[in-house]
Amino acid sequence: MQPYELSLAAAADAIRARRLSPVELVDSVLDRIEKVEPHLGAYVTVTAEQARRAAGEAEHEAAHGRYRGPLHGIPMGLKDLIDVAGMATTASSRVRAGHRATADSTVTARLSAAGAVLLGKTHTHEFAFGLTTPQTRNAWDPGRVAGGSSGGSAVAVASGTATFALGTDTGGSIRVPAALNGVVGLKPTYGLVPRHGVTSLSWSLDHVGPITRTVEDAALVLTALAGHDPRDPASLSVPATDYRPGAGTDLTGLRIGLPRTYYFDNVDPRMESAVRQAIGQLEVLGARLVEVDIPMTRYVQATQWGLMVPEAGAYHESSLRTVPELYQDDVRILLEASELMSAGDYVRAQRARTLMRAEWARLLDQVDVIAAPSVPMPAVGADEETVSWPDGTVEGVSDAYVRLSSPANITGLPALTVPVGHDSVGMPIGMQLLGRPLGEPTLLRVGHAYEQTQPARELATVA
Repeated sequence: MQPYELSLAAAADAIRARRLSPVELVDSVLDRIEKVEPHLGAYVTVTAEQARRAAGEAEHEAAHGRYRGPLHGIPMGLKDLIDVAGMATTASSRVRAGHRATADSTVTARLSAAGAVLLGKTHTHEFAFGLTTPQTRNAWDPGRVAGGSSGGSAVAVASGTATFALGTDTGGSIRVPAALNGVVGLKPTYGLVPRHGVTSLSWSLDHVGPITRTVEDAALVLTALAGHDPRDPASLSVPATDYRPGAGTDLTGLRIGLPRTYYFDNVDPRMESAVRQAIGQLEVLGARLVEVDIPMTRYVQATQWGLMVPEAGAYHESSLRTVPELYQDDVRILLEASELMSAGDYVRAQRARTLMRAEWARLLDQVDVIAAPSVPMPAVGADEETVSWPDGTVEGVSDAYVRLSSPANITGLPALTVPVGHDSVGMPIGMQLLGRPLGEPTLLRVGHAYEQTQPARELATVA
């Protein structure tokens, strides 16, 4: 096994035991980038020389007894919405050409303090306003969409060109590309991870979180990221927590909610079969399945768009009026649509969100975790714009991908996607786990328990 193939936890163990040096690991990943990046387009920019210098510093520190913890010397990618002092934050947009960050974002500073090594910035759907990331290609089939908006981060992790990466999630933008590329993606509870220094799409829906090879890896990164920052008005004041799940697989006494409604409606049969089989494995591990009805489903998409579009429009108001030609057509049209929405529309969406949060809280009094598909279908072809369902419904690809992920953004609940197999043509399938506010320890425990019962996952085979 080459160093770039190691999970974060395995690489950390090897570095701590002096079986692997950070320089060897970073060089291996940079060699992998050189080989596969031309096929995939995951990165906006690769900072190879800076990464090698940082790896050398990490190796020197570790050799002299200054080991910082499990992220020390681990190579990472950051979505190009996340500020790094002295580097461009372009949001994969011509609107941001020439922009350069003057300071680190909170999450950048925390990962740097933990010893992580930055490889570069990964592509996003322009300003995170989309679910496909068109400039990036799926790690398992370059003819298919990567998912978005954190497509670059997910493809980098899936292809071995980053050991872990950060993404952002406003309507599913961590979980969708993670599911479509066969890796783990965690959207934390709203406010658990500070967003200071991260370009916003929709301030009341935005989250920052990790994309990793394994659930344990996600827990290690979350442990470094979580914690209060007064510069983010939504940041929660919570005690420091070690999110690493235990080694056990016993889920006895845990109640898993199995949706009767919504999450299995208009879902690819291959997706449904794989996810139901994975849920059955949770039952084998001792969990009790409880059928539940998802509340207020008819309002989900209207509420998501009713919140996101006006907030995005407000953020982009100045540049949309001065340089509209610099936006990609799909993003510009959505931003222009914000000017057609009234204050009443936005207020009604906020009221619906308040009611939805209350209904979900009641639902999660009945169960500990809800298990469902992460997305309704595997990655579609890059040129496909719609999907047709057996009931005659024709749905836009982005609308389909956001449909199952947006409830966790509206409510602010934590959600984790875990790979549960591949379809008949080899495309990944993901299971989504949703929990109570600050319920990350339970989600990670369930995801890790499932993962331990499965064969070790391999990286995408794109050469």
